[in-house]
Amino acid sequence: MLLPMLLGAAWIILALAQPAAAGEDADTLVLPHDIVQRAASFADDLVLPDHAEPIDALTAPRMALLKPSGDGPFPALMLLHQCAGLNSAVAAWARRAVARNYAVLLLDAFSARGVTSVCYGPKAGVNLVRGAKDALQAAQHLRRKPFVDPKRVALVGFSWGGMVGLLAARRHYIDAFGTGPGFAAVASFYPGCFRIKPPGGRDYDLVGPDIAQPLLLLMGDADTETPAAECVDKLTPLKAAGAPVEWHVYPSTTHCWDCQQLDGRSKTDVRGNHVAYRYQPDVVADSERRLFAFLERRWARK
Repeated sequence: MLLPMLLGAAWIILALAQPAAAGEDADTLVLPHDIVQRAASFADDLVLPDHAEPIDALTAPRMALLKPSGDGPFPALMLLHQCAGLNSAVAAWARRAVARNYAVLLLDAFSARGVTSVCYGPKAGVNLVRGAKDALQAAQHLRRKPFVDPKRVALVGFSWGGMVGLLAARRHYIDAFGTGPGFAAVASFYPGCFRIKPPGGRDYDLVGPDIAQPLLLLMGDADTETPAAECVDKLTPLKAAGAPVEWHVYPSTTHCWDCQQLDGRSKTDVRGNHVAYRYQPDVVADSERRLFAFLERRWARK
């Protein structure tokens, strides 16, 4: 639920006219590493949970490290929420993952920073690039756990978290933060693929040719908040050029199809689009199937 104005006033100071980084496609706008690092410095690093809990301990959505019974090593997912913060829909994905014998780091990028929403712009230094650093630090954190298989750590992001995932899947950002190899796979649910255009600042793209690991996007064709067509138009030439990306667009499916708490609600977004939310349990079930099939294909190649 994040829109192109997301990088607001704090980003104007980053409006430095520099060429694309070495190895980047000339048509892809990128932020040089020094700007990436500065952008992520506006908020302190998160304190990530060390102690693993059973899924039954998750009685309400919160930051938590969760694991199945047993010693593992388990594959692990880092789950990253939408622009309005951690909610019951994302917590439900944690339960699905643990039921499939995955460890889960349920990340809350907002609460410890006093943020409730970034849907209309960054708050307290929380922007997309800070989110990418959070995600990559979480991957590093998971790889160090004795019950986690360090070669099977994936990110699953939703809307804003999915856009963060697009950055965290790219070699440019992995290298900029120096937090290790990143994720073995990334899945983005209903992300935006906008070219970010901060007022008075430097434009940059979320999607680029430097996708470092398999990337899955799941989208709805009735999503007017983060339209699927904007992603498909950018991903098609990348896939044709050999990028490890795949996607599926669900017919008659809105933004946040897994968000039962938003069912029937609507709004006018910052771009003037009418946005409707419809909970669609059949799509939830199919997206669960597609997500874990994608991950199992990835693990089979490790």
